[in-house]
Amino acid sequence: MTALTSEPIPPLDVLRRFPAHDFSLADFFASRCSAQPDTSMVEYDDQIMTWGECAQRADHAVQWLQDRGVGTGDRIGLMAYNHPATVVLMLACARLGALVVPCNPEFEAREARYIFEHAGVCGVICSPEPSQRVAEAVADIAPAPWRVMIDQPWGEEGSLLDQWAQSPADTHTRVGTADSTFLIIYTSGTTGFPKGVMHSQRTYLLTAEAFVQRMFLQPDERVMCVLPLFHINALMYSLGGAMACGGTLILIRKFSASAFWQQVAHYRATEVNVIMSAAAILARRPPEEFVPGHRLHKMFLAPLNRDLLDTFQQRFGVHTLIECYGMTEIPGVLSNPFRGPHKLGSMGCISAHPDPGIPRPEVRILNDEGQDAAVGEVGELVVRTPTLMQGYFRDPEQTAASFHQGWFLTGDLCRRDSDDYLFFFTRKKDIIRRRGENISGAEIDSVMGSHPDVLECAAIGVASDLGEEDILVAVVPRPGATVTPQQVHQYAVAHLSAIKQPRYIVMVEDLPHTGSMKIAKFRLKPGNDLRDKATDFQH
Repeated sequence: MTALTSEPIPPLDVLRRFPAHDFSLADFFASRCSAQPDTSMVEYDDQIMTWGECAQRADHAVQWLQDRGVGTGDRIGLMAYNHPATVVLMLACARLGALVVPCNPEFEAREARYIFEHAGVCGVICSPEPSQRVAEAVADIAPAPWRVMIDQPWGEEGSLLDQWAQSPADTHTRVGTADSTFLIIYTSGTTGFPKGVMHSQRTYLLTAEAFVQRMFLQPDERVMCVLPLFHINALMYSLGGAMACGGTLILIRKFSASAFWQQVAHYRATEVNVIMSAAAILARRPPEEFVPGHRLHKMFLAPLNRDLLDTFQQRFGVHTLIECYGMTEIPGVLSNPFRGPHKLGSMGCISAHPDPGIPRPEVRILNDEGQDAAVGEVGELVVRTPTLMQGYFRDPEQTAASFHQGWFLTGDLCRRDSDDYLFFFTRKKDIIRRRGENISGAEIDSVMGSHPDVLECAAIGVASDLGEEDILVAVVPRPGATVTPQQVHQYAVAHLSAIKQPRYIVMVEDLPHTGSMKIAKFRLKPGNDLRDKATDFQH
């Protein structure tokens, strides 16, 4: 790879290898495809899709979608594990001005139903595994959304890609523009109901191009995507970054710690994005699973600690690990600079687009009085950025409440050092960060509180040995009830998807309350005492 043998090409020069585009996804993709139609764009399960082949498949998919009545502003649900069809679907929807609504394929029918009903999807594309849950999720939606399955392997007769190929090719339709809403990504909030974060084609591409700067992606980059394509990291950084630099996306259906290093070596990966829990698992795997002589030399992950940094640099030979910060609403704002200095444990500093003509993100730390906090003082992070979401879908009140005088309120408490690097402190919101996902504590409270023997309960995040947080639920039983932690946990397993199921259950006599009689979760944190008393369902 260029970056290994010589001085890397500067990020702006990487982008300028291609014709200028108008920040619509169709024009952006055409600028790359016209320059390199026969080179590898996506590799999946030892099969290759070139840029030209992807463009042809998208032409067929556009007509296939139109045959099902999909047009401008329509929403398509996606509940699937990583698959090349997702890339083609995104390109086709962008041309039609339609929207993609990705959903975690591990979600239960109840969770998927809320997303698909709230988004008003006209159809859902899914993997085989969640197909029954998808059927249950859309059963009561009117008009009934159509459902189509992504089959494995991807090239078989009758597969979704094959179905698309049977439709005529539409090479002329280009309705979507730079400011057309392109993605609705649902993220949990403090109300207990996920909020649909809307991103335009412009904000998607600005984020993708900025990732070239963040990781100094090169024209021959081989970006391995192990994170799921329902999350901004995989969608905007892995897929978007690979397209922006003109490199190759190595698409892995699901993350497998035992197969990770074999995949890295086999596919000659040069860059990969992971979350801390995945990195911690890799660090603890048996040494014989590691494959020396690989080409992976840079990783994008957060948060990062000294043990992980030393393990990946010294034991695994991955020299550059970039720590960062991001939210679905404001992707790509803060990162440790690729060329340093790197400050371990930092969210980084402002991460700008490589084109100086694109406005830089702006950040402030505000104290309780709404004034700029002093260096070292903790306050709320507020942001203005060109990659800002368009708002929350069908939720103007929550959208308005998330801004103050034009600044987006992150709800995260941070501090700034004298070099303008930011450091995370805690969250103001009732959000638990687990395995790279934002999980609503209020949603867990609602579900667990519906147990007939539970008077009230509170879900909080406690420190995890894999980084980020595990979920602890403190439960006050109803008077006279004899409910056990095991019974409460069984209820959670039956009513919550795996990512939201608590690791710890602790029975308590009462919970602290505020003056307005809301549960004062901040008084339960950091929760170490509760965790020591709790039943651990991981062991």
